Amino acid sequence: MGTLSAFVIINALVLTTREKQDWLSLLVFIVTFIFLILIVQFFRYPKRSATRNENYVIAPADGKVVVIEQTTESEFYKDKRIQVSIFMSPFNVHANWYPISGKIRYLRYHKGKYLVAWHPKASTDNERTTIVVEKDQNKTVLLRQIAGALAKRIVYYPHENDLVKQGAEMGFIKFGSRVDIFLPLTAKVNVQMNQKVTGKVTVIAEL
Repeated sequence: MGTLSAFVIINALVLTTREKQDWLSLLVFIVTFIFLILIVQFFRYPKRSATRNENYVIAPADGKVVVIEQTTESEFYKDKRIQVSIFMSPFNVHANWYPISGKIRYLRYHKGKYLVAWHPKASTDNERTTIVVEKDQNKTVLLRQIAGALAKRIVYYPHENDLVKQGAEMGFIKFGSRVDIFLPLTAKVNVQMNQKVTGKVTVIAEL
């Protein structure tokens, strides 16, 4: 509503301060209208049915797979894990969902920089939130919401020890950003590099 109000006020001011509707008034209308459409698209929340299965790790976000590699996760596990990273452009839905059901075992918010989301150090240097969801039998998945160059705020809903459901909304990242998923080495990854994935729907891996 704030964006819509700003759109109306700006265009009303331009029209009332100009003697006639000239090229400047038209330009202001076009620019503000495009901006309004982009904001509405960015904050949309699609209605989808989640792909639920106790062995599946479903996509926590819309976007493109930009990393699939074995790496050392240094904040929580401090050992080798499979990292899958999903880059969200400003044109993607930016809501985030839980990839598995379980208990929130660990949650930390970190202030940081705003490097471009695909930068190698974005995972450790940028503003980010680390969330670990623990399933039965001590199986866990670590998620990291990472702010990008345009993103200036990460929103997350859980608290430690909350019980969460696969496919439920986990949070939101404003504008271009990334979500990293850290999986056990025994996980079977079902996606490929540069593949476009759909949050709540695409099966990222099987535990």
